Amino acid sequence: MLTKTLSAAVHGIDAIGVTIEVSIGRGVGTTIVGLPDMAVKESNERVKCAIAQAGFDFPRQAVVINMSPADIKKEGSAYDLPIAIGILASDEKIDDTLLSRYMIMGELSLDGSVRPIKGALPMAILAREMHLDGFIVPADNAMEAAIVNNLNVYGVNKLDEVIAFLNGLIQLEPTVVDTRAEFAKAQGEFPFDFSEVRGQEQVKRAFEVACAGGHNILLIGSPGSGKSMMSKRLPSILPSLSLSEALETTKIHSVAGKLSKGTTLLTMRPFRSPHHTISPVALVGGGTYPMPGEISLAHNGVLFMDELPEFPRSVLEVLRQPLEDRVITISRAKYSTEYPASFMLVASMNPCPCGYYGHPKKPCVCTDYQRSQYMNRISGPLLDRIDLQIQVQPVEFDEMSSKQPAESSQAIRERVIQARAIQELRFKNERGIYCNAQMTPTLLHKYAEPDAAGLEKLRDAMERMNMSARAYDRILKVARTIADLEGSVAVRHPHIMEAIGYRTLDRSNYFNL
Repeated sequence: MLTKTLSAAVHGIDAIGVTIEVSIGRGVGTTIVGLPDMAVKESNERVKCAIAQAGFDFPRQAVVINMSPADIKKEGSAYDLPIAIGILASDEKIDDTLLSRYMIMGELSLDGSVRPIKGALPMAILAREMHLDGFIVPADNAMEAAIVNNLNVYGVNKLDEVIAFLNGLIQLEPTVVDTRAEFAKAQGEFPFDFSEVRGQEQVKRAFEVACAGGHNILLIGSPGSGKSMMSKRLPSILPSLSLSEALETTKIHSVAGKLSKGTTLLTMRPFRSPHHTISPVALVGGGTYPMPGEISLAHNGVLFMDELPEFPRSVLEVLRQPLEDRVITISRAKYSTEYPASFMLVASMNPCPCGYYGHPKKPCVCTDYQRSQYMNRISGPLLDRIDLQIQVQPVEFDEMSSKQPAESSQAIRERVIQARAIQELRFKNERGIYCNAQMTPTLLHKYAEPDAAGLEKLRDAMERMNMSARAYDRILKVARTIADLEGSVAVRHPHIMEAIGYRTLDRSNYFNL
């Protein structure tokens, strides 16, 4: 007898339908075809034991399992449950009437329990698009999949439950999640706040500008000056995720298997902080079985790279293209996958190997050559793509011991949200443009042309600091954001002056400060 069960495979951050066909006939042994990987091939032993634990005998005939379409690689252990159901239905142990109405996914343990899988959310979206009656998933993935509206999601713990449900012996209760209520409930919850930061007003202002326009920022300062501490508080002044952004971000983390048990939507912007020993593939994604990298896990959030020069040159250089295009395309001999990568890059570094160049009290012991070699670990093209480059000075004792509370993240965030609202209105007819950092050269000429005094100052700075054309664009984008924070329609001389002040790390003048 031939039966078919419905499942899915993840490609990029979306799911593709997979039909598992099971035929039982003359002969012996089990054969799985349709480009299965080793984990799928090993499912045979797990399925045998799970079926035995459910009280059924595995067929003593030839079992042929075809995973269609056969030209797409099937990876992972999530096909155990649909394969087991297909075998039992083909052996006439299960009524196959409902099989065409439900998508089924899950890994099986030897005792028949159903273990969680990766990518349940994009699979649930596919099930809804296929107009199926429901989606049967491991109980640990039920909350995640139930985010999808207009789809019955059934979380199961054992193979026995699925068998009894398909045979009409029990009714499974669908998992219900009020997506909008859950989303609204978790807004505004942050573990860190800028009210805890004493002093560093210039750096806070730079963070406010960066968040208001979605700009990349680099902090350079001596050890203990607060670079990492302030960077961790940056998500608290970013605008909240929209519902569509939250869904897209959750999809990426679902595919990567980064969602914890019982998670519904991710409501906070991601903050990813990879160690400097990370490999290029782990940063941008890919691998033998393609998975999103850190830049995609930071999509719609922040990628924090502490001690930037300690990252290998090969790792830093792969950032250049996604910083511009905001997507990363992974192309290999056997596959090509695209992952979203629209993130804010926040980086920090010491000014020199000893860490005390420019320190007001501690002398630097490095030679000019050592400082130059240290800075040369970061290429000019990468520095050009960082809009704001800020020097962080140590906090004075009087500021550190002050009892007066600093400005809260909420107050800063309100100004950032107002500036983002201006940009949203400005770019409402521009496809894929949401903030000033994403402006194209055409939009720069349209919205960020400075007044005569500002243009003259920009010309002088470009010639004196020997900046590139990309740095020119970055200054205009930052100046546009500063004007938005002020509520100014035009980009004026003071806005250009402040934006130029955020380029203090340009190579031609850094060691002459």
